[in-house]
Amino acid sequence: MTTLGSLKEQEYVSKKIKAELRDNLIQKLKDKAPIFEGIIGYEDTVIPQLIHAILSQHNINLLGLRGQAKTRIARSLTNLLDEYIPIVEGSEINDDPMNPISFYAKELVQKMGDKTPIAWVHRSERFSEKLATPDVTVADLIGDVDPIKAANLKLSYADERVIHFGMIPRANRCIFVINELPDLQARIQVALFNILQEGDVQIRGFKIRLPLDVNFVFTANPEDYTNRGSIVTPLKDRIGSQIITHYPSSIELSKAITNQEVAKHVESDAIFVPELAKTLIEQIGFEARSNELIDAKSGVSARMSITMYENLISGATYRMLMTNQKKTSVRMTDFIAIIPAITGKVELVYEGEQEGAENVALLLLGNAIKTLFNQSFREIKKLSKPGSTDEFDKVVSWFMENSSFSLSSELTDKEYAAILNNVIPLEEIVDMYQVLASKEDKLFLKEFLLWGLVEYNKLDKQEAKGGFQFEDRVLGSFYNN
Repeated sequence: MTTLGSLKEQEYVSKKIKAELRDNLIQKLKDKAPIFEGIIGYEDTVIPQLIHAILSQHNINLLGLRGQAKTRIARSLTNLLDEYIPIVEGSEINDDPMNPISFYAKELVQKMGDKTPIAWVHRSERFSEKLATPDVTVADLIGDVDPIKAANLKLSYADERVIHFGMIPRANRCIFVINELPDLQARIQVALFNILQEGDVQIRGFKIRLPLDVNFVFTANPEDYTNRGSIVTPLKDRIGSQIITHYPSSIELSKAITNQEVAKHVESDAIFVPELAKTLIEQIGFEARSNELIDAKSGVSARMSITMYENLISGATYRMLMTNQKKTSVRMTDFIAIIPAITGKVELVYEGEQEGAENVALLLLGNAIKTLFNQSFREIKKLSKPGSTDEFDKVVSWFMENSSFSLSSELTDKEYAAILNNVIPLEEIVDMYQVLASKEDKLFLKEFLLWGLVEYNKLDKQEAKGGFQFEDRVLGSFYNN
C-alpha cells in the first residue's frame, strides 16, 4: 500500500497511540506472551503497575534512584506498538493519512486525494528521547519560527509554514521520553501543560491547533535526591500514573541482572568465575546501599555491579596473559581490580569523603566478605572461652608454624593451587562446610576463607609483589579479639 486510496481499500483504521499500546498489551496478555523481557526483579511490583497504566491509557512517570532500569522500561514500550504505521510521505510530524494535522499534509491530501503517497514507519523509529537539562528551551521541545525558512520561501512570519517543529511535534504518534524531568526548568515544564491535557501546542502565539498524539514517559529521581529541582505540581497532576521503581530485593535477582547485562561482551570460556565470586560482587552493592558513609538518597546503581564484574574479569584476564596461560579462574586477589568501579559510582557523605573513596571501597569489600563468610562457613564469635580452639584456630596455628606465604598475581594456576592445597586446615574447613563445591570453587573458597579470617582479625594481610602475603597475628592481639 503506497497511496491513501490503497489504504482505504484495505479498510485501514487509525488508532491513537495509547489505544494502540492498550490493544496490543491486551492481546499479549490473552496469548500469555512475554511483555517486558529483560526487566528482572519487577514481576510483582513495577510491571503490574505499568500494565495498569497502559490499560488506563496514561502518561507515565517512572520515579526512582539511578540504575533502576527506568530508561530500559521506557524503551521496552515500543514492543507494544504496531509493527508498522502509515504516514503521509514527507511529513515532519508523522501525519496520519486518514487524519492529517500539519499544513503540509492537509494541503497534500486536499490536492492529491486518494493518490496521496504514504510511507511506512517501523515501531523502532517511533521512540524519541530527551535528557532534561537546564539549557533545554521551549523551542527545543515544541518549536519556533524559523527565519531562514521564511526567507527561503518568501513567507511572512504570520504564515504557518515558517514554523520549525521541535522534538515533541516530531514525535507525533510516538513514545516520547523525558529523562530526569526535575532538571527541566519550571517555565519549560509549564509549556508541557497543554500537550499533556489537551494534546495540542501553541508556537509563538500562532492560532493553530496541533492535536498531537504522543505517549509521554517521564523518568525522575525522588525529589529529595538533590536540590537541583522538582516536578511542578500542575505537571504532576497531568501525569496519569507515577510508578516507583526499586533496587533488586535479593542477591539472586542482582546476579541475574548482572549476568544478563555482561553476558554479551564479557563472559569468556577462558575465565572461570566461581559462584561465590559472583555473589560477592552483588553483596558489595547491598553493603553500599546500607553503609552510613554513602549517601542513601543518591542510591547505588545496578551499573556498579556490572562494572565491578567487568573489571573483575579484566583483572583475571590480565593476570592470565602475564602468566602465559590459556585459561584461569577468578581469584580473590583479582577483586582489587574492582576498586575503580566502586569509587566512581558512590556518592559519599562528609564522613566518607574524610575517609577517602578508595578506603570506603575497601571497607565495602571487607564487609561483604564478612557477610558471606558467615553464610559460607559460620560466624566467628569475638569472645571465646580461654583455652578453647575451633577449626579456624587450626589455620592460625598453621601460619604460626609455617610462617607466612604469598599469593602473587605472578603465580600460574598450578602454582596457586599447590600453595593453597598445602594448607591442610583450609581443606578440612572447606570439606566441612562446602562438601559439594567443585574443584575450582574449592580453591576460591580457600583463599576467600583467608580473607575472611583477616576481616575477623585472626590473620594479617599485606600487599606484596602484585598479590598478598598472609601471616599470623600476635597471640595477645588474637585473644583480645
